[in-house]
Amino acid sequence: MNRRTFAQALGAAALGAAAPTVPASAMAATTSTKLPPYNLSVMLWTVFTDLPFEQRLAKIAEAGYNQAELVGEYNSKKWTPADFANANAAARRFNIRFDATAGLANGITNPATRDAFLAELRQALVPMETLNCPAMIVLSGNVVPGMPREMQHQACVETLKQAARMIEGRMIDGQPVRLLLECIHLEESPKYFLTSAAEAIEVVRAVNHPQVQFLYDIYHEQMSFGNLIQKLENNIDIIGLVHVADVPGRHEPGSGEINYGSIFRRLAELNYKHTIAMEFMPIGDTLSALRKAKALALSAGAV
Repeated sequence: MNRRTFAQALGAAALGAAAPTVPASAMAATTSTKLPPYNLSVMLWTVFTDLPFEQRLAKIAEAGYNQAELVGEYNSKKWTPADFANANAAARRFNIRFDATAGLANGITNPATRDAFLAELRQALVPMETLNCPAMIVLSGNVVPGMPREMQHQACVETLKQAARMIEGRMIDGQPVRLLLECIHLEESPKYFLTSAAEAIEVVRAVNHPQVQFLYDIYHEQMSFGNLIQKLENNIDIIGLVHVADVPGRHEPGSGEINYGSIFRRLAELNYKHTIAMEFMPIGDTLSALRKAKALALSAGAV
């Protein structure tokens, strides 16, 4: 399962009864005396999916995180105003901030669907503001059959330029609204257009707007091309979010071939100040896996 199919299938866990408060002992801080410059978050579609929404936030807090990312749960479940109020109340109760969301149905590759994408983005700003969530993850969408690749590339640039004009200067929760462009590797999504960090970065640089940035998914790029740290070094100025999972299997850091200690360390050395989000499916106990991932990110980044 991936984030796109999860978002489509979402609905098994509804907003439920209020979850218990998190014990103070569960919020233990790192033993390091120096914290890295980045923030840590959890992409909700990968963990605690059998629980109601509010209880999932409680579990994230119990694992020691104060940020979470969404995949448009509010769309899939057609949240009512009461549902939004309950979600915000739970976020306050467990000291959780929503740092990004996904879930737009339209991509940016096809010029024929540009107006639909822009209209959807405009509508999405309303729940984003309601949830104090300042960033939207943007997917390119699939290859357009019969259209030259260069035309599709330019369509991505033009669509994001128009989207940037829509959000220019707009703030949510005291932060600029940002669009975060993500690539996906071919094995997971064979028809997807942007499969390499290199091309997605070209698109973002061509848009040339501070509110349009690159979502660097380490898992996807390792599956496709590798050479992970050099891409960090060359493009840290436009990286607005980092997603974390190991290869193979999309499991927790340390379960596979990626040296996440080196990656976290280099991000800290490069003074990366945005968010690193855990987007992995734990092999064993979820709380333990999230806590270990956090400990690694904090210890390696305390440079």
